Amino acid sequence: MKNLVITGASRGIGKAIALEFANRNFNIIFCSRDKEKCEALLKELKAFSPKGLFLYKTADMSIKDEVLAFAAFVKSHFTTIDVLVNNAGVYLPGLVHDAAENVLEKTIETNLYSAFYTTRALVPMMLAQKSGHIFNMSSIAGLQAYKNGGSYTVSKYALQGFNDALRDELKESHIRVTSINPGAVLTDSWAGVDLPTERFMDAADIGKTIYDIYCLSDRTVVEKIVLRPQFGDI
Repeated sequence: MKNLVITGASRGIGKAIALEFANRNFNIIFCSRDKEKCEALLKELKAFSPKGLFLYKTADMSIKDEVLAFAAFVKSHFTTIDVLVNNAGVYLPGLVHDAAENVLEKTIETNLYSAFYTTRALVPMMLAQKSGHIFNMSSIAGLQAYKNGGSYTVSKYALQGFNDALRDELKESHIRVTSINPGAVLTDSWAGVDLPTERFMDAADIGKTIYDIYCLSDRTVVEKIVLRPQFGDI
């Protein structure tokens, strides 16, 4: 069985990715801040694949020490990593010019630094095996300014730069790097919004997309992909 590591996996897109890969017979190590949600996902994963190895560690991925502790936990259980999904993220709405104190810092720490430090800690395993695929969960906000998403947009643009630099650094080592840029997905982030479900993408479609990209031959990499609701952005 192959091995997947995913951050921020207890709900929404992260959960959908974990379930998709469990259904494809992957062992999975994941993290989240919410222990109760982690336990619930653990039960679902085991139901999908009774023979799989599924482990989690609670971690706040905005805190460097907890990011590194999660990476150490991964290395204590996996000797190889086939897929790493840097999915941990936070959206704190607001404008650049009048954002509340520390909003930018919190957003950057979660959306960018968590991916940076997780990758730095785990990529040596991929380099040793001369294979692997890293997915960075960005957003359409990483490609164009997003209304009322000042700090979020800044963080996702930075994440796109991280993705592109990593892709260039690792291509000769046979490690693929992909930026995933979805528009509105029906998750808890949109709770309470008075819009029909058909205006949103299904989180399961993001999980399927990532798996399909992973399944391409070693000669091909999707460097960046954009997914939007059929009826356009919200």
